[in-house]
Amino acid sequence: MSGEGSAALLQAVFEHIRQERMADMPMLNPALRVEAVGFAPWHDGLLGILITPWFMNLMHLPGEQGLAAVPAPGGKRQLVFPSGVYEFISAQEERLGRYEMCSLFSPMFDFPDHATAVATAHEALVGLMTPDPSPAAGEGGGEAPAPAAEEARPAISRRDLLRGSFGRPSREP
Repeated sequence: MSGEGSAALLQAVFEHIRQERMADMPMLNPALRVEAVGFAPWHDGLLGILITPWFMNLMHLPGEQGLAAVPAPGGKRQLVFPSGVYEFISAQEERLGRYEMCSLFSPMFDFPDHATAVATAHEALVGLMTPDPSPAAGEGGGEAPAPAAEEARPAISRRDLLRGSFGRPSREP
């Protein structure tokens, strides 16, 4: 399946979830809709951000060859990007198959409109792929070797990623 097709399928699956499983839930921001943003090839699959009225997640959709490295649903693994190491949780949907996600925002009430959420998603993707200037930063792009990745380069908080505070410790607890 093409990258564009996979992102469209992801969007369709989560739109169905919004309509069926999330209908009438109080944590939905009515100003937002489901949208797959910035999906592009990354290693063995696709990487982008999924916006929903209840979350914004960095999403990794593995290709067939990379699927073996993805843990069973609920499992976690760390992936290395130019900006740092991030923990992803594995999940599965019947129509979509197995995928990995890293939460950026949940709930989504801080977003006044969909355009602001989309702009934030684009900035987060830019920040994710911007190299960490600290001397401890290494090459990014794949699965983090365990446990050395955490020792070599500390994980960056989601707040620091979105603020552009790469390589500096978070000012929030």
